Amino acid sequence: MDASETGAAASSGTVYRSDCPSRPILDQIADKWSMMVMEVLDKPTRFNEIKRCLKGVTQRVLTQTLRRLERNGMIVRRVLPTSPVGVEYSLTPLGESLREPFGRLYDWTVNNADAIRAHQMEYDHRVQS
Repeated sequence: MDASETGAAASSGTVYRSDCPSRPILDQIADKWSMMVMEVLDKPTRFNEIKRCLKGVTQRVLTQTLRRLERNGMIVRRVLPTSPVGVEYSLTPLGESLREPFGRLYDWTVNNADAIRAHQMEYDHRVQS
């Protein structure tokens, strides 16, 4: 399979195919809540603790996010033998392998936030004129 068949090598001008297997994976890991959940999971963490750390996430959205991450092998869900029954989540080795790239992406956003805001303001001013 060459680059045009796999959808790889965008820098060489290849157009990503609509059925490229990277698309649903990128949709999942690039989702804001997924990235934030994975950042919170530096240790095994219970659902309510995750929710407290992520201001603004609803219980429904957090549940859906955790299920998608578990389905994709990024996290593992463990039922605790407590009363009442508790559940904690932790990163798998696959999920752990994303911590470094996520960290670099986060650092990039922090380092460039002022420049991006300046471009947004300039754009908004130009479009409103």
